[in-house]
Amino acid sequence: MKIASLSNPVTSAWFREQGLRLDASPYVSGALKVKKLLELLPDTVPLASVTAGHNGGIFNGPMFRRVYLPDPEHSVPFLGTKDMMAADLTGLPRLRKTDAHSAALSYLELKPGMTLISCSGFNAGRRAYVRPDMDGIWSSQDTLKVQPDPKKIKSGYLYAFLLSRFGEALVRGSVYGSAVKHIEPHHIAGLPVPRFGERVESEIHELVEESAALRARHQAELVAATKDFFDSNGLPELNKLRWHQQDRDLGFEVASVGATSLRALNFAPRARQLIEQLRSVSGKSLGTICEGGSLRTGARFKRIDSNPEHGVRLIGQRQSFWIRPEGRWINESQAPDDIRLQDETILVAARGTLGENEVYSRSVFVTGPWLKHAFSQDYVRVVSGDPEVSGAYLFAFFRSDAAFRALRSFSVGGKQQEYHPRFLRELSIPIPPPADRDRIAATVRSAYQCRDRADVLEDKALALLTAAVEEATG
Repeated sequence: MKIASLSNPVTSAWFREQGLRLDASPYVSGALKVKKLLELLPDTVPLASVTAGHNGGIFNGPMFRRVYLPDPEHSVPFLGTKDMMAADLTGLPRLRKTDAHSAALSYLELKPGMTLISCSGFNAGRRAYVRPDMDGIWSSQDTLKVQPDPKKIKSGYLYAFLLSRFGEALVRGSVYGSAVKHIEPHHIAGLPVPRFGERVESEIHELVEESAALRARHQAELVAATKDFFDSNGLPELNKLRWHQQDRDLGFEVASVGATSLRALNFAPRARQLIEQLRSVSGKSLGTICEGGSLRTGARFKRIDSNPEHGVRLIGQRQSFWIRPEGRWINESQAPDDIRLQDETILVAARGTLGENEVYSRSVFVTGPWLKHAFSQDYVRVVSGDPEVSGAYLFAFFRSDAAFRALRSFSVGGKQQEYHPRFLRELSIPIPPPADRDRIAATVRSAYQCRDRADVLEDKALALLTAAVEEATG
Protein backbone atom coordinates (compact mmCIF):
# COMPACT_ATOMS: atom_id res chain seq x y z
CA MET A 1 0.00 0.00 0.00
CA LYS A 2 1.25 3.47 -0.88
CA ILE A 3 0.50 6.19 1.67
CA ALA A 4 1.31 9.88 1.43
CA SER A 5 0.46 12.79 3.67
CA LEU A 6 -0.63 15.82 1.65
CA SER A 7 -0.25 19.32 3.05
CA ASN A 8 -2.95 20.61 0.70
CA PRO A 9 -6.37 19.10 -0.03
CA VAL A 10 -6.75 17.01 -3.19
CA THR A 11 -8.72 18.88 -5.83
CA SER A 12 -10.75 17.59 -8.75
CA ALA A 13 -8.35 19.44 -11.07
CA TRP A 14 -5.57 17.05 -10.00
CA PHE A 15 -7.62 14.07 -11.11
CA ARG A 16 -8.42 15.68 -14.47
CA GLU A 17 -4.72 16.41 -15.05
CA GLN A 18 -3.90 12.76 -14.38
CA GLY A 19 -6.56 11.37 -16.73
CA LEU A 20 -9.02 10.70 -13.89
CA ARG A 21 -6.72 8.05 -12.45
CA LEU A 22 -7.68 6.88 -8.98
CA ASP A 23 -4.59 4.75 -8.29
CA ALA A 24 -1.84 6.16 -6.12
CA SER A 25 1.08 6.11 -8.58
CA PRO A 26 0.87 9.59 -10.15
CA TYR A 27 0.21 11.24 -6.78
CA VAL A 28 2.81 9.61 -4.52
CA SER A 29 5.54 9.03 -7.15
CA GLY A 30 6.26 12.75 -7.26
CA ALA A 31 4.97 13.09 -10.81
CA LEU A 32 2.35 15.67 -9.91
CA LYS A 33 4.82 17.70 -7.86
CA VAL A 34 7.32 17.67 -10.75
CA LYS A 35 4.64 18.74 -13.23
CA LYS A 36 3.73 21.67 -10.99
CA LEU A 37 7.41 22.59 -10.70
CA LEU A 38 7.96 22.46 -14.46
CA GLU A 39 4.94 24.71 -14.99
CA LEU A 40 7.03 27.47 -13.43
CA LEU A 41 9.55 27.25 -16.29
CA PRO A 42 9.26 29.78 -19.11
CA ASP A 43 9.36 27.11 -21.82
CA THR A 44 8.26 23.46 -21.83
CA VAL A 45 7.03 21.34 -24.71
CA PRO A 46 5.24 17.97 -24.87
CA LEU A 47 7.54 15.01 -25.42
CA ALA A 48 5.68 13.99 -28.59
CA SER A 49 6.42 17.39 -30.18
CA VAL A 50 10.21 16.79 -30.19
CA THR A 51 10.19 13.20 -31.51
CA ALA A 52 9.98 11.87 -35.06
CA GLY A 53 9.98 8.54 -36.84
CA HIS A 54 7.81 5.45 -36.60
CA ASN A 55 4.43 6.19 -34.94
CA GLY A 56 5.51 9.73 -34.13
CA GLY A 57 8.82 8.69 -32.61
CA ILE A 58 7.45 7.01 -29.44
CA PHE A 59 6.72 3.32 -30.00
CA ASN A 60 7.25 -0.19 -28.71
CA GLY A 61 6.20 -3.02 -31.02
CA PRO A 62 3.84 -5.93 -31.65
CA MET A 63 3.87 -9.20 -29.78
CA PHE A 64 5.50 -11.84 -31.97
CA ARG A 65 6.85 -15.36 -31.86
CA ARG A 66 10.58 -15.24 -31.26
CA VAL A 67 12.78 -17.65 -33.17
CA TYR A 68 16.35 -17.65 -31.87
CA LEU A 69 19.33 -18.82 -33.91
CA PRO A 70 22.96 -19.13 -32.73
CA ASP A 71 24.60 -18.47 -36.11
CA PRO A 72 25.57 -14.76 -36.45
CA GLU A 73 25.21 -14.99 -40.23
CA HIS A 74 21.49 -15.72 -39.92
CA SER A 75 20.54 -13.73 -36.82
CA VAL A 76 20.73 -10.32 -35.18
CA PRO A 77 21.33 -9.42 -31.51
CA PHE A 78 18.07 -9.05 -29.58
CA LEU A 79 17.69 -6.77 -26.58
CA GLY A 80 15.06 -7.43 -23.90
CA THR A 81 14.11 -5.26 -20.94
CA LYS A 82 16.57 -7.10 -18.67
CA ASP A 83 19.40 -6.57 -21.15
CA MET A 84 18.84 -2.85 -21.82
CA MET A 85 20.59 -2.03 -18.54
CA ALA A 86 23.56 -4.35 -19.18
CA ALA A 87 27.07 -2.98 -19.54
CA ASP A 88 28.33 -5.93 -21.62
CA LEU A 89 26.12 -6.89 -24.57
CA THR A 90 28.24 -9.68 -26.08
CA GLY A 91 26.02 -12.45 -24.69
CA LEU A 92 22.71 -11.24 -26.12
CA PRO A 93 20.31 -13.82 -27.60
CA ARG A 94 19.98 -13.64 -31.37
CA LEU A 95 16.74 -13.26 -33.32
CA ARG A 96 16.27 -14.86 -36.73
CA LYS A 97 17.40 -12.31 -39.32
CA THR A 98 14.56 -12.92 -41.78
CA ASP A 99 12.06 -12.11 -39.02
CA ALA A 100 13.99 -9.04 -37.86
CA HIS A 101 14.15 -7.53 -41.37
CA SER A 102 10.50 -8.23 -42.11
CA ALA A 103 8.09 -5.31 -42.56
CA ALA A 104 6.44 -6.14 -39.23
CA LEU A 105 9.64 -5.91 -37.16
CA SER A 106 12.24 -3.93 -39.10
CA TYR A 107 11.43 -0.69 -37.26
CA LEU A 108 12.50 -2.33 -33.96
CA GLU A 109 16.15 -1.87 -34.94
CA LEU A 110 17.86 0.46 -32.49
CA LYS A 111 19.48 3.69 -33.63
CA PRO A 112 22.12 5.58 -31.63
CA GLY A 113 20.58 8.48 -29.72
CA MET A 114 17.29 6.77 -28.92
CA THR A 115 16.13 6.60 -25.32
CA LEU A 116 14.81 3.21 -24.22
CA ILE A 117 12.15 2.88 -21.52
CA SER A 118 11.15 -0.52 -20.16
CA CYS A 119 7.38 -0.60 -20.49
CA SER A 120 6.28 -3.92 -19.02
CA GLY A 121 6.88 -5.84 -15.84
CA PHE A 122 8.03 -5.07 -12.32
CA ASN A 123 10.81 -2.75 -13.51
CA ALA A 124 8.69 -0.72 -15.93
CA GLY A 125 10.04 2.80 -16.28
CA ARG A 126 13.80 2.19 -16.41
CA ARG A 127 15.67 4.30 -18.97
CA ALA A 128 18.76 3.64 -21.09
CA TYR A 129 20.57 5.43 -23.91
CA VAL A 130 21.32 3.73 -27.21
CA ARG A 131 25.11 3.86 -27.55
CA PRO A 132 27.04 3.69 -30.85
CA ASP A 133 27.85 0.00 -30.29
CA MET A 134 24.12 -0.80 -30.01
CA ASP A 135 23.47 0.15 -33.63
CA GLY A 136 22.08 -2.89 -35.44
CA ILE A 137 20.55 -4.48 -32.33
CA TRP A 138 16.82 -5.23 -32.33
CA SER A 139 14.68 -4.61 -29.26
CA SER A 140 11.65 -6.37 -27.84
CA GLN A 141 8.07 -5.16 -27.75
CA ASP A 142 8.47 -4.59 -24.00
CA THR A 143 10.76 -1.62 -24.60
CA LEU A 144 9.53 1.83 -25.53
CA LYS A 145 11.71 3.62 -28.05
CA VAL A 146 11.84 7.42 -27.88
CA GLN A 147 13.43 8.72 -31.09
CA PRO A 148 14.23 12.44 -30.89
CA ASP A 149 13.86 14.72 -33.90
CA PRO A 150 17.38 16.13 -34.41
CA LYS A 151 15.90 19.28 -35.93
CA LYS A 152 14.01 20.02 -32.70
CA ILE A 153 16.06 18.63 -29.81
CA LYS A 154 19.42 17.03 -29.13
CA SER A 155 19.24 13.36 -28.24
CA GLY A 156 21.65 13.53 -25.31
CA TYR A 157 19.77 16.40 -23.71
CA LEU A 158 16.42 14.61 -24.02
CA TYR A 159 17.88 11.46 -22.48
CA ALA A 160 19.43 13.45 -19.61
CA PHE A 161 16.02 14.92 -18.80
CA LEU A 162 14.26 11.55 -18.91
CA LEU A 163 17.02 10.03 -16.75
CA SER A 164 16.99 12.88 -14.22
CA ARG A 165 14.96 12.86 -11.02
CA PHE A 166 12.37 14.96 -12.86
CA GLY A 167 12.05 12.48 -15.71
CA GLU A 168 12.15 9.59 -13.24
CA ALA A 169 9.09 10.92 -11.39
CA LEU A 170 7.18 11.67 -14.59
CA VAL A 171 7.87 8.29 -16.19
CA ARG A 172 7.16 6.32 -13.00
CA GLY A 173 3.96 8.29 -12.56
CA SER A 174 2.85 7.12 -16.00
CA VAL A 175 2.98 3.44 -15.06
CA TYR A 176 -0.36 1.59 -15.05
CA GLY A 177 -1.31 -1.76 -13.64
CA SER A 178 -1.09 -3.70 -10.39
CA ALA A 179 0.35 -7.20 -10.81
CA VAL A 180 1.88 -6.40 -14.23
CA LYS A 181 3.09 -2.83 -14.63
CA HIS A 182 2.80 -1.26 -18.07
CA ILE A 183 3.41 1.94 -20.02
CA GLU A 184 2.08 2.69 -23.50
CA PRO A 185 3.38 5.44 -25.86
CA HIS A 186 0.37 7.68 -25.29
CA HIS A 187 0.98 7.60 -21.53
CA ILE A 188 4.23 9.57 -21.91
CA ALA A 189 3.53 11.54 -25.12
CA GLY A 190 2.44 14.59 -23.15
CA LEU A 191 5.28 14.67 -20.60
CA PRO A 192 6.57 18.26 -20.30
CA VAL A 193 10.16 18.65 -21.54
CA PRO A 194 11.88 21.87 -20.38
CA ARG A 195 13.85 23.94 -22.91
CA PHE A 196 16.87 26.01 -21.87
CA GLY A 197 18.40 27.26 -25.09
CA GLU A 198 21.17 26.09 -27.38
CA ARG A 199 24.14 26.59 -25.05
CA VAL A 200 22.83 24.63 -22.05
CA GLU A 201 21.23 21.85 -24.07
CA SER A 202 24.31 21.41 -26.27
CA GLU A 203 26.61 21.15 -23.26
CA ILE A 204 24.43 18.47 -21.67
CA HIS A 205 24.09 16.64 -24.99
CA GLU A 206 27.84 16.55 -25.58
CA LEU A 207 28.47 15.13 -22.10
CA VAL A 208 25.94 12.35 -22.69
CA GLU A 209 27.35 11.58 -26.13
CA GLU A 210 30.91 11.42 -24.80
CA SER A 211 29.71 9.15 -22.01
CA ALA A 212 28.00 6.85 -24.55
CA ALA A 213 31.14 6.76 -26.69
CA LEU A 214 33.24 5.77 -23.67
CA ARG A 215 30.82 2.97 -22.81
CA ALA A 216 31.04 1.73 -26.38
CA ARG A 217 34.84 1.82 -26.07
CA HIS A 218 34.59 -0.09 -22.78
CA GLN A 219 32.71 -2.84 -24.60
CA ALA A 220 35.09 -2.89 -27.57
CA GLU A 221 38.20 -3.10 -25.39
CA LEU A 222 36.81 -5.98 -23.34
CA VAL A 223 36.04 -7.90 -26.53
CA ALA A 224 39.55 -7.14 -27.81
CA ALA A 225 41.13 -8.30 -24.52
CA THR A 226 39.33 -11.64 -24.66
CA LYS A 227 40.31 -12.17 -28.29
CA ASP A 228 43.92 -11.32 -27.41
CA PHE A 229 43.76 -13.81 -24.53
CA PHE A 230 42.97 -16.79 -26.74
CA ASP A 231 45.17 -15.66 -29.64
CA SER A 232 48.16 -15.20 -27.35
CA ASN A 233 47.66 -18.65 -25.85
CA GLY A 234 47.43 -20.41 -29.20
CA LEU A 235 43.68 -21.06 -28.91
CA PRO A 236 42.16 -18.76 -31.56
CA GLU A 237 39.37 -21.26 -32.25
CA LEU A 238 37.88 -20.49 -28.81
CA ASN A 239 37.11 -16.94 -29.93
CA LYS A 240 34.28 -18.44 -32.00
CA LEU A 241 33.13 -21.36 -29.91
CA ARG A 242 29.79 -21.92 -31.77
CA TRP A 243 28.60 -24.09 -28.88
CA HIS A 244 25.14 -24.85 -30.23
CA GLN A 245 26.47 -25.82 -33.65
CA GLN A 246 28.47 -28.68 -32.15
CA ASP A 247 27.02 -32.16 -31.70
CA ARG A 248 24.66 -32.41 -28.74
CA ASP A 249 25.68 -34.31 -25.61
CA LEU A 250 23.54 -37.41 -26.17
CA GLY A 251 24.34 -41.08 -25.62
CA PHE A 252 27.92 -40.69 -24.39
CA GLU A 253 29.87 -43.06 -22.14
CA VAL A 254 32.39 -42.30 -19.37
CA ALA A 255 34.83 -45.10 -18.62
CA SER A 256 35.51 -44.17 -14.99
CA VAL A 257 33.90 -41.43 -12.93
CA GLY A 258 35.03 -42.26 -9.38
CA ALA A 259 33.42 -40.80 -6.28
CA THR A 260 33.78 -37.15 -7.26
CA SER A 261 30.53 -36.91 -9.22
CA LEU A 262 27.90 -39.10 -10.84
CA ARG A 263 26.16 -36.25 -12.71
CA ALA A 264 26.24 -36.58 -16.50
CA LEU A 265 26.50 -32.80 -16.98
CA ASN A 266 29.93 -32.82 -15.32
CA PHE A 267 31.25 -35.19 -18.01
CA ALA A 268 29.44 -33.87 -21.09
CA PRO A 269 31.64 -34.35 -24.21
CA ARG A 270 31.47 -30.77 -25.47
CA ALA A 271 32.58 -29.36 -22.12
CA ARG A 272 35.24 -32.06 -21.64
CA GLN A 273 36.69 -31.26 -25.07
CA LEU A 274 36.75 -27.55 -24.21
CA ILE A 275 38.47 -28.16 -20.88
CA GLU A 276 41.05 -30.39 -22.56
CA GLN A 277 41.76 -27.61 -25.07
CA LEU A 278 42.49 -25.25 -22.17
CA ARG A 279 44.82 -27.88 -20.68
CA SER A 280 46.62 -28.41 -23.96
CA VAL A 281 48.60 -25.17 -23.63
CA SER A 282 50.92 -23.89 -20.93
CA GLY A 283 48.99 -22.80 -17.85
CA LYS A 284 48.10 -23.24 -14.19
CA SER A 285 45.07 -24.54 -12.37
CA LEU A 286 42.70 -21.93 -10.99
CA GLY A 287 43.20 -23.35 -7.50
CA THR A 288 46.96 -22.84 -7.76
CA ILE A 289 46.57 -19.25 -9.00
CA CYS A 290 44.19 -18.41 -6.16
CA GLU A 291 46.36 -19.83 -3.35
CA GLY A 292 46.84 -16.93 -0.97
CA GLY A 293 43.91 -15.14 -2.63
CA SER A 294 40.31 -16.33 -2.77
CA LEU A 295 38.23 -18.93 -4.57
CA ARG A 296 35.01 -19.27 -2.63
CA THR A 297 31.52 -17.85 -2.26
CA GLY A 298 30.73 -15.28 0.39
CA ALA A 299 29.41 -15.95 3.87
CA ARG A 300 25.64 -16.05 4.27
CA PHE A 301 24.19 -13.32 6.48
CA LYS A 302 21.01 -11.59 7.52
CA ARG A 303 20.47 -8.22 5.87
CA ILE A 304 19.81 -5.36 8.28
CA ASP A 305 18.45 -2.40 6.35
CA SER A 306 19.96 1.04 6.79
CA ASN A 307 19.59 4.49 5.29
CA PRO A 308 22.18 5.60 2.69
CA GLU A 309 23.86 8.03 5.10
CA HIS A 310 24.84 5.25 7.49
CA GLY A 311 24.89 2.16 5.31
CA VAL A 312 26.45 0.57 2.26
CA ARG A 313 24.77 -0.40 -1.01
CA LEU A 314 24.51 -4.19 -1.38
CA ILE A 315 24.70 -5.38 -4.98
CA GLY A 316 23.09 -8.66 -6.01
CA GLN A 317 23.77 -10.95 -8.96
CA ARG A 318 21.45 -9.38 -11.55
CA GLN A 319 22.23 -5.74 -10.75
CA SER A 320 26.00 -6.22 -10.83
CA PHE A 321 25.85 -6.66 -14.60
CA TRP A 322 24.10 -3.31 -15.14
CA ILE A 323 25.77 -0.10 -16.32
CA ARG A 324 24.98 1.57 -12.99
CA PRO A 325 24.52 -0.69 -9.95
CA GLU A 326 21.40 -0.68 -7.83
CA GLY A 327 20.68 -2.43 -4.59
CA ARG A 328 19.37 -2.10 -1.06
CA TRP A 329 21.23 -0.22 1.66
CA ILE A 330 22.32 -2.34 4.62
CA ASN A 331 24.08 -1.91 7.95
CA GLU A 332 27.67 -2.89 7.24
CA SER A 333 28.53 -3.49 10.89
CA GLN A 334 25.96 -6.32 10.96
CA ALA A 335 27.42 -8.08 7.91
CA PRO A 336 30.54 -10.22 7.38
CA ASP A 337 33.79 -8.62 6.23
CA ASP A 338 33.78 -10.34 2.83
CA ILE A 339 30.93 -8.18 1.50
CA ARG A 340 33.75 -5.71 0.72
CA LEU A 341 36.19 -6.68 -2.03
CA GLN A 342 39.78 -5.93 -2.89
CA ASP A 343 40.77 -4.34 -6.18
CA GLU A 344 40.55 -6.52 -9.30
CA THR A 345 38.32 -9.15 -7.74
CA ILE A 346 36.37 -11.24 -10.25
CA LEU A 347 32.86 -12.14 -9.18
CA VAL A 348 31.35 -15.22 -10.83
CA ALA A 349 27.57 -15.53 -10.44
CA ALA A 350 27.43 -18.72 -8.38
CA ARG A 351 23.77 -19.53 -7.89
CA GLY A 352 21.02 -19.85 -10.46
CA THR A 353 19.53 -21.98 -13.18
CA LEU A 354 20.87 -23.19 -16.51
CA GLY A 355 18.78 -20.95 -18.77
CA GLU A 356 20.80 -19.52 -21.64
CA ASN A 357 19.96 -15.94 -20.72
CA GLU A 358 20.53 -16.27 -16.97
CA VAL A 359 23.55 -14.62 -15.32
CA TYR A 360 24.63 -17.86 -13.64
CA SER A 361 28.30 -18.47 -14.63
CA ARG A 362 28.74 -14.94 -16.00
CA SER A 363 31.43 -12.77 -14.43
CA VAL A 364 31.97 -9.15 -13.44
CA PHE A 365 35.16 -7.27 -12.61
CA VAL A 366 35.28 -5.09 -9.51
CA THR A 367 37.63 -2.13 -9.58
CA GLY A 368 37.60 1.67 -9.26
CA PRO A 369 34.44 3.28 -7.81
CA TRP A 370 32.65 -0.08 -7.55
CA LEU A 371 34.90 -0.97 -4.62
CA LYS A 372 32.78 1.29 -2.41
CA HIS A 373 29.84 -1.11 -2.78
CA ALA A 374 29.15 -4.35 -0.95
CA PHE A 375 28.35 -7.60 -2.74
CA SER A 376 26.11 -10.48 -1.75
CA GLN A 377 27.29 -14.00 -0.96
CA ASP A 378 25.99 -15.34 -4.28
CA TYR A 379 29.30 -15.05 -6.13
CA VAL A 380 32.52 -16.98 -6.25
CA ARG A 381 35.13 -14.41 -5.27
CA VAL A 382 38.12 -15.04 -7.54
CA VAL A 383 41.20 -13.24 -6.23
CA SER A 384 44.62 -14.12 -7.62
CA GLY A 385 47.33 -14.93 -5.10
CA ASP A 386 49.92 -15.22 -7.86
CA PRO A 387 51.81 -11.96 -8.49
CA GLU A 388 52.41 -13.04 -12.10
CA VAL A 389 48.68 -13.47 -12.86
CA SER A 390 46.63 -10.34 -12.29
CA GLY A 391 42.89 -10.16 -11.82
CA ALA A 392 42.63 -8.03 -14.96
CA TYR A 393 44.32 -10.76 -17.02
CA LEU A 394 42.08 -13.45 -15.53
CA PHE A 395 38.94 -11.45 -16.31
CA ALA A 396 39.74 -11.49 -20.03
CA PHE A 397 39.18 -15.24 -19.77
CA PHE A 398 36.29 -15.31 -17.30
CA ARG A 399 34.10 -13.03 -19.44
CA SER A 400 34.44 -15.37 -22.44
CA ASP A 401 31.90 -17.85 -23.74
CA ALA A 402 34.49 -20.60 -23.23
CA ALA A 403 34.68 -19.85 -19.49
CA PHE A 404 30.87 -19.63 -19.31
CA ARG A 405 30.48 -23.11 -20.82
CA ALA A 406 33.26 -24.64 -18.71
CA LEU A 407 31.85 -23.21 -15.49
CA ARG A 408 28.36 -24.47 -16.24
CA SER A 409 29.69 -27.98 -16.74
CA PHE A 410 30.85 -27.90 -13.08
CA SER A 411 27.26 -27.46 -11.84
CA VAL A 412 25.79 -29.43 -8.97
CA GLY A 413 22.38 -29.12 -7.33
CA GLY A 414 18.70 -29.46 -8.16
CA LYS A 415 16.76 -26.36 -9.20
CA GLN A 416 19.41 -23.90 -8.00
CA GLN A 417 22.85 -24.73 -9.35
CA GLU A 418 26.27 -24.18 -7.74
CA TYR A 419 29.82 -25.21 -8.69
CA HIS A 420 31.58 -28.40 -7.69
CA PRO A 421 34.60 -27.02 -5.78
CA ARG A 422 37.03 -29.66 -7.02
CA PHE A 423 36.23 -29.09 -10.71
CA LEU A 424 36.48 -25.34 -10.14
CA ARG A 425 39.93 -25.62 -8.57
CA GLU A 426 41.16 -27.92 -11.33
CA LEU A 427 40.12 -25.59 -14.20
CA SER A 428 43.23 -24.89 -16.25
CA ILE A 429 43.96 -21.21 -17.02
CA PRO A 430 46.26 -20.66 -20.02
CA ILE A 431 49.30 -18.51 -19.20
CA PRO A 432 51.24 -16.81 -22.06
CA PRO A 433 54.56 -14.93 -21.75
CA PRO A 434 54.67 -11.91 -19.40
CA ALA A 435 54.48 -9.33 -22.19
CA ASP A 436 51.21 -10.82 -23.44
CA ARG A 437 49.75 -10.98 -19.93
CA ASP A 438 50.65 -7.35 -19.28
CA ARG A 439 49.14 -6.19 -22.58
CA ILE A 440 45.88 -8.05 -22.00
CA ALA A 441 45.60 -6.76 -18.43
CA ALA A 442 46.28 -3.20 -19.59
CA THR A 443 43.44 -3.43 -22.13
CA VAL A 444 40.99 -4.60 -19.43
CA ARG A 445 42.08 -1.81 -17.08
CA SER A 446 41.71 0.75 -19.84
CA ALA A 447 38.18 -0.51 -20.51
CA TYR A 448 37.16 0.04 -16.90
CA GLN A 449 38.73 3.47 -16.82
CA CYS A 450 36.47 4.30 -19.78
CA ARG A 451 33.45 2.97 -17.88
CA ASP A 452 34.26 5.03 -14.79
CA ARG A 453 34.84 8.19 -16.83
CA ALA A 454 31.53 7.63 -18.62
CA ASP A 455 29.73 7.56 -15.26
CA VAL A 456 31.37 10.83 -14.22
CA LEU A 457 30.31 12.56 -17.45
CA GLU A 458 26.73 11.31 -17.19
CA ASP A 459 26.54 12.53 -13.57
CA LYS A 460 27.86 15.93 -14.69
CA ALA A 461 25.17 16.15 -17.39
CA LEU A 462 22.46 15.37 -14.82
CA ALA A 463 23.89 17.96 -12.43
CA LEU A 464 23.82 20.64 -15.14
CA LEU A 465 20.20 19.85 -16.01
CA THR A 466 19.13 19.86 -12.36
CA ALA A 467 20.88 23.18 -11.79
CA ALA A 468 19.17 24.69 -14.85
CA VAL A 469 15.71 23.60 -13.61
CA GLU A 470 16.32 24.81 -10.07
CA GLU A 471 17.70 28.16 -11.21
CA ALA A 472 14.77 28.77 -13.54
CA THR A 473 12.15 27.85 -10.92
CA GLY A 474 13.76 29.91 -8.17
